Amino acid sequence: FRLHESPEEEPRILLECDSGVLDAIQKHLKLYKIRRKVNIAPCLDLSLWAVVPGERAGDIANSLTKCADQALVLTPDPRTEVMGWRLITKKGANLSEIIPGSQIGNIQDYHRHRYQQGIPEGVKDLPPGVALPLESNLAYMNGISFTKGCYIGQELTARTHHMGVIRKRLLPVHFSAPLPKDSIPEGAEILTESGKSAGKFRAGGGELGIALLRLANINEPLCLNIAGDKVKLTASIPEWWPKTANK
Repeated sequence: FRLHESPEEEPRILLECDSGVLDAIQKHLKLYKIRRKVNIAPCLDLSLWAVVPGERAGDIANSLTKCADQALVLTPDPRTEVMGWRLITKKGANLSEIIPGSQIGNIQDYHRHRYQQGIPEGVKDLPPGVALPLESNLAYMNGISFTKGCYIGQELTARTHHMGVIRKRLLPVHFSAPLPKDSIPEGAEILTESGKSAGKFRAGGGELGIALLRLANINEPLCLNIAGDKVKLTASIPEWWPKTANK
């Protein structure tokens, strides 16, 4: 998020990241600032909120517009409309004043909403060095530019986008029974009825999750092996994906 409004104002940019890699992100950015007079530091005095639309989404949107001056940053989530808005306030701000009629949920509510929509976030869903941008649907979420660069892996990403076929994608999955907590190994294999590998589990909670699946297998009966037990699951194509998506 850019915070400066005029050329005379000192440029300030807020970068949202997974808290688990805060130190790594700072080291990475400092590595590339060279001799520029750039200060890179965590904003510990700020709070980040996800404002998820509910049944009265229209009313909430109207409230957000009226009280935008009370928030430091208030913007539609850049990934997709179904994720609502991102709100940044000073720590201790009164949310009921900023968004009248809103209810404060917990982080599990937010993750459930993400999993239902198939939205990956953070290093658990997008493991560094493992997750590929196009397979992770970043092109559908304003996460990739094909007109500017450069970034690590740009050539492979651009070539796959323009010429290749994407055979695997991150998809929302629904399990036949709630998942046990913290007992699913990272990248656990998802199998077809015949025992063929269909993809890998990434993350989830309760009966919801996301998995990297072969598109050719998503309409077949699938299961995840958990401690010797087979838990059935179904995959779906999110409604927010571009209707013209054919890769």
